[in-house]
Amino acid sequence: MSALFTLDGVSHHYRRSAPAALQDVTFAVEEGHSLGLVGESGSGKTTALSLMLGLRRPTAGKVLFEGEAPASGSRAAVRAFRRAVQPVYQDPFASLDPRQRVDSVLAEPLRWLGDRDRDAERGDRDARASRRDRLVEALREVELEDDALLRYPHEFSGGQRQRIAIARALITRPRVLLADEPVSALDLSTRLDIVRLLARLQAEHGMTLVMVSHDLSIVAELCADVVVLQGGRVVDAGRTADVLANPRSAYTRALIDAVPRLPQA
Repeated sequence: MSALFTLDGVSHHYRRSAPAALQDVTFAVEEGHSLGLVGESGSGKTTALSLMLGLRRPTAGKVLFEGEAPASGSRAAVRAFRRAVQPVYQDPFASLDPRQRVDSVLAEPLRWLGDRDRDAERGDRDARASRRDRLVEALREVELEDDALLRYPHEFSGGQRQRIAIARALITRPRVLLADEPVSALDLSTRLDIVRLLARLQAEHGMTLVMVSHDLSIVAELCADVVVLQGGRVVDAGRTADVLANPRSAYTRALIDAVPRLPQA
């Protein structure tokens, strides 16, 4: 099976004089698989995610999505990439516009990335009805009721806001979710609920999931494969169960020993 995402010898400097945020990083993500990027703050994991999203370019090496640089080429190619690859961020309150109702929040990717020609052909009324159906479908996917569409983000709990953020990511029916610490701002019981939700969505839709986390126990729940980063370098990689059982580096062992396990359901 060919890789969906490939990082090949990737290095990245934010400034020429600063130490490299990533140094000679190589790994691949297969379509439909789940990969965890693990490390402490400053390890380079969020930088790797930014490169995969096409928000930054590598200083050296290559980042490829199906053989092409992410978010590159024609406007149509960039839009297609943005529809296919959607992010979920750590703080849903910061990533959701508090001035917009949930229906407007969810519809934003459709406004910017949707198939405008198809909508125009069907007429305004049909397009609006179809769009509302998409919004309701996305809410139900994350186990929220339809009436959430008419409310504002501040009216929800932290876990519910993260569900709304996940629903917004699902609205374009992406092939890939790139999740940056999506549960670290939540309490433990809510964290478990969101982890289970992501696991169900990934299984049901066959999506590729790349999860950034400092917590190996979270990654163990969600991700079949793991890459451990320390100081911008890969210090461990492989099947998650194998890395947890036989870590190659003392750093990985320290992460395993330091982070409490999630309780079993």
